[in-house]
Amino acid sequence: MTTGEMVEAATVPRVVPILSSLLQRVAERNDTAAAAEGQRPVSPFQGLTKPAISIGGYLERIFRFASCSPSCYVVAYIYLDRFLRRRRPTLAVDSFNVHRLLITSVLTAVKFVDDICYNNAYFARVGGISLAEMNYLEVDFLFGIAFDLNVTPAAFASYCAVLQSEMAYLEPPAPAEAPRLQLQYCCAGPSDHDDAAAVATAVCHHHNQQQPQLTV
Repeated sequence: MTTGEMVEAATVPRVVPILSSLLQRVAERNDTAAAAEGQRPVSPFQGLTKPAISIGGYLERIFRFASCSPSCYVVAYIYLDRFLRRRRPTLAVDSFNVHRLLITSVLTAVKFVDDICYNNAYFARVGGISLAEMNYLEVDFLFGIAFDLNVTPAAFASYCAVLQSEMAYLEPPAPAEAPRLQLQYCCAGPSDHDDAAAVATAVCHHHNQQQPQLTV
């Protein structure tokens, strides 16, 4: 089997479509809000046009060619949340910045989580940007999260719970099951200090909402 065939045969972990679905709805909601306001934030992550590739296709491309472990996507989600919390309200995930935010957050997570990873030049090619831009975005992102890279087991479990609720949203329920959960949190999951009880409360509150409330 050739390298290309091995890449093609790799099974995409569930976290990839779940995270892409979550970010797709957030981006669409924020696109509508930005269009109503008639302006978009100024940021190194902000593109002039929407990339032709979908968020799901982009995340799947990263997985297939960057060989990241599934846990990297959860950690990337945590880093992205930290970044957006510090940049709020000047930056929100939309169709013009989500791809750059994703490639940068995944790159940062891979370097922290995985024992072996590709360099910035390779990630730049995978992400469809120049090496100079990749380097600049990485530095901006690291300063944006104040180099807060450590993720405790409790924090990891908390964000997994948020992604779990998104999975429940995606999968159609059996006839005897309760209605599907609607996503409450986009890239603003529980803080690192939230415990399992807080997560459960958030998910229950989220279940009772008629419309999802976006926080970024």
